[in-house]
Amino acid sequence: MKKYDSLKLENQLCFPLYAAGKEIVRKYHPVLEKLNITYTQYITLLVLWEQDGLSVKELGKKLYLDSGTLTPLLKALETKGFVKRVRNSRDERLVEVFLTSEGRALREEALSVPLQVGQCVALSKDEAMQLYSLLYKLLGNLTNEGDNSE
Repeated sequence: MKKYDSLKLENQLCFPLYAAGKEIVRKYHPVLEKLNITYTQYITLLVLWEQDGLSVKELGKKLYLDSGTLTPLLKALETKGFVKRVRNSRDERLVEVFLTSEGRALREEALSVPLQVGQCVALSKDEAMQLYSLLYKLLGNLTNEGDNSE
């Protein structure tokens, strides 16, 4: 191995992850545009459709987003009428996020999104499951490492 081989773009694991992620999000754009939401708004709604009424902190943890990113995102979803933010009556420091009736109704419209985007990926079901498993393993390793270094 030559001295600078480790600095070649082709030898970086981060690059295909970054590029593939960017391209996947790009495939979502025209599909989500019809629903009047962005990709990050979509994944936020996915979490809330599973578990409504999460705190902003819990939501950020599930999405790997900090409050600086999440706050304007939630404000935009609130402006569109899909969610409402409510201060917890027992602890006013906690802000909880709830779906509105429009936000719950959007779930029905979003049912076709995974299939539409999935068709663009061109991986077999086994390949997709293997990739999914490896990515979550990597994510777990990276976030656990981050927890140990604090």
